[in-house]
Amino acid sequence: MDQKKLEVCLTPVLLSLYDVAEYIVVIVDIFRATSSICYGIENGAEAIIPVAEVEDCSAYREKGLGHLLAAERNGEVVDGFDFGNSPFSYTIEKVAGKTIVLTTTNGTQALHLSRQAKRVVIGSFLNLTSLCTWLKTQNENILLVCAGWKNNFSLEDTLFAGAVTEQLKGPGFKMDDSAVSAQDLYQLSKGDLSGYLAKSSHTERLKKLGIEADIAFCLQVDITTSIPVLEGERLVKLTL
Repeated sequence: MDQKKLEVCLTPVLLSLYDVAEYIVVIVDIFRATSSICYGIENGAEAIIPVAEVEDCSAYREKGLGHLLAAERNGEVVDGFDFGNSPFSYTIEKVAGKTIVLTTTNGTQALHLSRQAKRVVIGSFLNLTSLCTWLKTQNENILLVCAGWKNNFSLEDTLFAGAVTEQLKGPGFKMDDSAVSAQDLYQLSKGDLSGYLAKSSHTERLKKLGIEADIAFCLQVDITTSIPVLEGERLVKLTL
């Protein structure tokens, strides 16, 4: 492959425009699913099983496997589940050696729509450099899938896509307009990501829930090195 594609799908509703089977897909849901997945895998979770619906998550309770069940809708933990998608729930003490079944409003939906990709990996600011270092070694097209919010564009996911394109750009990649736009937005905001994102709708949504600490946590760069990868039905740590 001479020149690889480096493209950004700005919302899952646009995924039908791409043949995902031609790409390594990076799922991006900065606030908060992919950040929590990266943190959980880094902290020793054996696996995270992403499911699309709350009912799918609940069904694992009947299997008696001892899995932790995590469900989030509209930014809040669904009643009756162990936790949601706050990164503070994915500490070593809570998740080491555990398998977690996870469903979220946006991130797990985007992942399920991307399952036919050559490979599906999880990206966040937490593992930005390790992810980009690995992507550079792959002789494949790359599609960054922004989970957005209920199929709408989200600023934080697009800025992360821009951070990735910033590291990968070069003669080896042909960027589409979405990737170019994401990179431009990242250039504009990278000096103060938190300040720039203060005007985003998702930041406002999380602040109303009183979880500003989650926002600050998810904007930390390179505090983890693990790359979660989808193997069958499970997200596990990529073996490098």
